[in-house]
Parts: sequence; structure tokens; C-alpha cells
Amino acid sequence: MKKKRFTEEQIIGIWREQEAGAKVADLARKHGVSEATLYNWKAKFGGMDVSEAKRLKALEEENAKLKKLLADQMLEAAALRELLGTKW
Repeated sequence: MKKKRFTEEQIIGIWREQEAGAKVADLARKHGVSEATLYNWKAKFGGMDVSEAKRLKALEEENAKLKKLLADQMLEAAALRELLGTKW
């Protein structure tokens, strides 16, 4: 998986700078990201505190684990169905 350059705390800090009056173009240049990236961050993290962002990340990780478990179970069930469906 690709390593992220910015943590949730840093992203929220960048948007706090924007709320304080900095222009988006200046922030993008300062932090080395595109304006589109900043607006994507705003859509995802806008109005959040650091603790809420950490909780969101934890929930996303848990959701990914559960999806993987479900996919494994469905694969096993399909294999068993296929095996039991054939006649010896």
C-alpha cells in the first residue's frame, strides 16, 4: 500500500490555516500538494477534530478487515458448494 505523506493531524492543521484566512493556492504551494487534493481533504476531513479523524481511521481499518473476512468466507462457501454439487 502507498505510504501517505500527511497524517490526519497534519491535514486538519492545514485546513485550520485555510480557515484562518490563508488562500488555498498558497497552502497548496506551501505544502507541495495540488489544490484538488486540498479540496478532497476538505470533503473528507472538513469540520473534524483530530480525535474524530483518528476514530474515522480506526473504523475504516476495522471495516477493511471485516470485508476481507467476509470475502474469505464467501470464497470458502462457494468452493464447498462447487465440491458438493459434483457427483462422484
